[in-house]
Amino acid sequence: MSVVHQLSPGWLLDHLSFINKINYQVHQHHKPCASKNEPTSVHRDSLHMDSVSSFGSFATFIASDSTVKPENAVGRNSEMFLQKYVFRSELFAVTVPYITSSVHKECQQSNEKKDLTNGVKTEISISTLGKKRKRCVVFNQGELDAMEYHTKIRELILDGSAQLIQEGFKSGFLHSLSEKRDKCIEPITLPLDACNLSGLCEMAKHLPSLNEKELLTLQLVEDDVSVTEQDLFSRVVENNSSFTKRITLMGQKYLLPPKSSFLLSDISCMHPLLNSGKTYDVIVIDPPWQNKSVKRSKRYSYLSPLQIKQIPIPKLAAPNCLVITWVTNRQKHLRFVKEELYPSWSVEIVAEWHWVKITNSGEFVFPLDSPHKKPYECLILGRIREKTALPLRNADVNVLPIPDHKLMVSVPCTLHSHKPPLAGIYSYD
Repeated sequence: MSVVHQLSPGWLLDHLSFINKINYQVHQHHKPCASKNEPTSVHRDSLHMDSVSSFGSFATFIASDSTVKPENAVGRNSEMFLQKYVFRSELFAVTVPYITSSVHKECQQSNEKKDLTNGVKTEISISTLGKKRKRCVVFNQGELDAMEYHTKIRELILDGSAQLIQEGFKSGFLHSLSEKRDKCIEPITLPLDACNLSGLCEMAKHLPSLNEKELLTLQLVEDDVSVTEQDLFSRVVENNSSFTKRITLMGQKYLLPPKSSFLLSDISCMHPLLNSGKTYDVIVIDPPWQNKSVKRSKRYSYLSPLQIKQIPIPKLAAPNCLVITWVTNRQKHLRFVKEELYPSWSVEIVAEWHWVKITNSGEFVFPLDSPHKKPYECLILGRIREKTALPLRNADVNVLPIPDHKLMVSVPCTLHSHKPPLAGIYSYD
């Protein structure tokens, strides 16, 4: 379970524990070359090296168990191996804030005065001649809206996080910085090409379009991992087995958890998902929002508001579906979700939560009052509204109530935009 503690303000979460309890066990068969009277040995070290190199910086092989099946048709035993993988704990080793409060204060002008009422910031700088020069900077409307929003939620973030962090210290889940130094974990350096899924999605868009028969759902059978990239493009791929499946894409290996499925595409090709005929009780959306940082880094392509509105959520949502959208702290995006996006999908807002990011020692990863980066992110929760008002509602339908203004406090993963596990919270309630 990802929930370490639950208090009235919200939850203290453990991402790593949730991921590792998904049961990433790869089921493999081994046919010994020796005769049935000769013992067969498997070198665990070789399995470890192969597994680590296969998944690079994300997962590591920790153990294997083997069982011997009865003799097969040719009179030889076949041996079954379960290889278990866990997520690397180093990816959650955030021991110090990204920006400390002292550095944040030094970056501010010691003689800077802010008049938030008038939306004017007065800066006093000293010229080379020793004379003082005043300069007035007017905040734009977006900055003023962000200040107002932060003021409204500041006490909620500060007080609620403090309660959950205190519980984390009591239980030993969080540790003071001095204690963590004794258990120092070397930071992990990720390769630049750690994941090529976005590149594969881009490649899929340029392939010839297939007819509906060719886009039928692909089910990975028990021992079939010999699929090509072309087999997976623009079609729903399912793993209905009780074991993790290992698939290779562009030379990189990925683990597909048991009882799961995916569509390797982007929103320009969602008809395979629609054609599958399935609807969902919970839909979580993490759009690539446009911002200056993304424009500068060109790390990934962003979606315009119009493109986000075109995602066919109403067709994918089951009755009373819970729709959860991650939103950046930019007020323009928050207003868009509340005033345009959700109404266009017939989604009624039921709650607004915040994810608060802390270090392993319980500090905010960014100063709470930093004007640039905040240590929290917002998510808007809503439910699909019924298109027609039914005079007699089915009494057997149990709609889970969603509490408002809750916090999720956790140590973030160092992988870009890796969000905390909401499934743990949903099942916990």
